[in-house]
Amino acid sequence: MSTSKEQIAYQRKYIRERLFVLASQLIIVSIMLFSWEYASNSGHLNKFIFSCPSEIIKTIIQMINNGDLYKHLFTTLNEIFLSFSLGLVMAFALAIIMYLNKIFMKIIDPFLTILNSLPKVAIGPMLIIWFGANAKSIVIMGILINLIVSTLTIYDGFQKIDDVKIKLFKSFRASKWQLMTKLIIPGATNSIISALKLNISMTLIGVIMGEFLVSKSGIGYLIIYGTQVFNLNLVLAGIVILLIISFILYIVVIFIEKIINR
Repeated sequence: MSTSKEQIAYQRKYIRERLFVLASQLIIVSIMLFSWEYASNSGHLNKFIFSCPSEIIKTIIQMINNGDLYKHLFTTLNEIFLSFSLGLVMAFALAIIMYLNKIFMKIIDPFLTILNSLPKVAIGPMLIIWFGANAKSIVIMGILINLIVSTLTIYDGFQKIDDVKIKLFKSFRASKWQLMTKLIIPGATNSIISALKLNISMTLIGVIMGEFLVSKSGIGYLIIYGTQVFNLNLVLAGIVILLIISFILYIVVIFIEKIINR
């Protein structure tokens, strides 16, 4: 089947728009970094307090050379993976139970609302007492932050399934298992993808918060340690590494989204 002129024109327009957006983003970032570097080196900004891009890059390279970066990066990524995977499985299971059991949903709904509004960092000291000053407390902190939001997002997707389709399935005597696997879950794909995106961002927040409190390694620990010794290069290097991690995790979720949609 040959491609029409309109399709070719549309594809070219789409590619041009993507390239324009990408080029604009790169230009904005380049201008910001150049201005920051110039202001720091020319004395317009206090280099000791605000650092500069070149010093941050030197700090990251130094951590790579002495091997510290790999240790801290592995610690944070391992905690993120555990918090993300466990939180997502628990959220999915809880959302299914809430959907299938309306009484359970009515009972648990106010508790979910209260827990969701509670600042999780407030219970950080309790987690340290209960589970110890270790990675377990950090993983649990990540789960506490991502669990409720992911659960409510998935459950909301289940609720949006067309009642007519549900009645049609029931008219053919579909079991609850068939209803969930053939209609409800596939129909809530967009909400599940949204839950994935929320889960990964909330997990990263939870893990870093946990590392601020108890960790002796990890990117969060680097930031706190850099603050304590007033090493702003180390603090900003940690923040840059977190930005890179966030971007990579976002790309991974987008890739998963494409697989699911396909």
